[in-house]
Amino acid sequence: MNATVATAIFAAFMVLTVLLGLLAVRGRGSGGGLTEWSVGGRSLGTVFIWVLMAGESYTSFSYLGAAGWGYNFGAPVLYVLAYMSCGYAIGYVVGPMLWAYARRHGLVGITDIVAHRYRRPWLGAAVAVLATVCLLPYIQLQITGMGVVVSTISYGTISLNWAYFIGFAVTTGFVVVSGLRGSAWVSVLKDVLVIATLGFLAVYVPLHYFGGYGPFLDRIVAEKPQWLTFPGHASGGLGQSWFITTTLINSLTVVIFPTTVAGYLGARNADVLRRNAMYLPFYNVLLFVPMLLGLAALFVVPGLTGAGSNLALFKLVVDSLPAWAVGVIGVAAALSSIVPMAVFMLVIGTMWGRSVLGAVPRLASRQKLWSQVVVVVAGALALVLTYTAPNTLVRLSLLSYEGMAQLVPMLLLGLVWRRLTMHAAVSGLVAGFALVCVLVFGGHDPVWGVNAGIVGLAVNVVVALAVTRLGPRERGDDRPDTEVLALEDEFPRAGAAASGGD
Repeated sequence: MNATVATAIFAAFMVLTVLLGLLAVRGRGSGGGLTEWSVGGRSLGTVFIWVLMAGESYTSFSYLGAAGWGYNFGAPVLYVLAYMSCGYAIGYVVGPMLWAYARRHGLVGITDIVAHRYRRPWLGAAVAVLATVCLLPYIQLQITGMGVVVSTISYGTISLNWAYFIGFAVTTGFVVVSGLRGSAWVSVLKDVLVIATLGFLAVYVPLHYFGGYGPFLDRIVAEKPQWLTFPGHASGGLGQSWFITTTLINSLTVVIFPTTVAGYLGARNADVLRRNAMYLPFYNVLLFVPMLLGLAALFVVPGLTGAGSNLALFKLVVDSLPAWAVGVIGVAAALSSIVPMAVFMLVIGTMWGRSVLGAVPRLASRQKLWSQVVVVVAGALALVLTYTAPNTLVRLSLLSYEGMAQLVPMLLLGLVWRRLTMHAAVSGLVAGFALVCVLVFGGHDPVWGVNAGIVGLAVNVVVALAVTRLGPRERGDDRPDTEVLALEDEFPRAGAAASGGD
């Protein structure tokens, strides 16, 4: 009976998810082309941008990984709150800059921006390949996370393999048709459920198991003090230096992550992004809940090891709540996999449809179609590898943030400094990415207690500056600065030349 109730609630919400995604584009037809599909026609207001970009904060990691890190290590998991909040502060400046540059030149992603800045279409294609290597593991991780959630809330009735397929099918079902706008609509449903379920659990679990927050926190201090200080419990040296450098590198990376930029470019105007950067940190407060619940699980379900520790939160839920509540919480967690998965798939499709396949003259007239095809292919590839070789993408996921960080000089420095040449940007990228690969796959992350990505980025910048000064000069680029750089007068504040109200 429990399995039937929870599974029925889950199934009903999955149907609602697909319908919401399809309703998002009702009456809009297919005339919007790639811009309408990939960045919502650059017309999304504050609410839709807020819920869409909050999807970056609340993935399956929020319900599984954050609780698992809290359960295993303790204090080091707070890096998630730190880097996201710092990233939003940086995004207050970077978001409007990228939005204005892309809008001015009709661009729809970071590969477009890079190709336009350096006048090299092949460079946009190369960045698309690199970004796909870094993003594809995230699709697999969301598929895996959803599979674990669905199998758990169904009390084992739905197998992991079927749960994986459901996640892929539901996400593909609406993102191919409705694109970014559909993801934004589904994000509204997801965020309502996330806020409601985590708010409830924040009150319920301490009261039910410990009699309140006072006894709960007293017990942690008395019995598990090493979980409350750096480097945490058995974390392998994730101390203060690691925390600071990881916060820095991730906060820089998150603002140029292709999925974040997709959110930027979907905004109606630059002020939507400024307001969004101020509101998003409030949403982050909820991330304390799964972290605290991971600590609570230390006393309620002790002895979880390996991947089993990621189920710390759901062990508490299934153990004490009725089946209907388990189903609703499971839906919130499942949607926290589906929404970011949809944006990851959409971004990969856009990059390939625009900068790789779209660069072929015979295919250039059907960029939206090829982008939609790539969405299905990317999702299917991640699904197949989840079944057959999950460790392949898991190992690549180690490079995701550290690898993407190496695009920061090429993208951000290149948009504000005219002298940065294509040779310098590429040389820095290659040097930084190669060093990160050596450190990460060689088991040296952190290195001397410092995040390997920040070491790679430092080398990246040094090489780029050296090649700019000593290497070949950029010749033949007589475009004015307004064509090459992201200038301040391109993204005025409210009351100036904004591109429409909110």
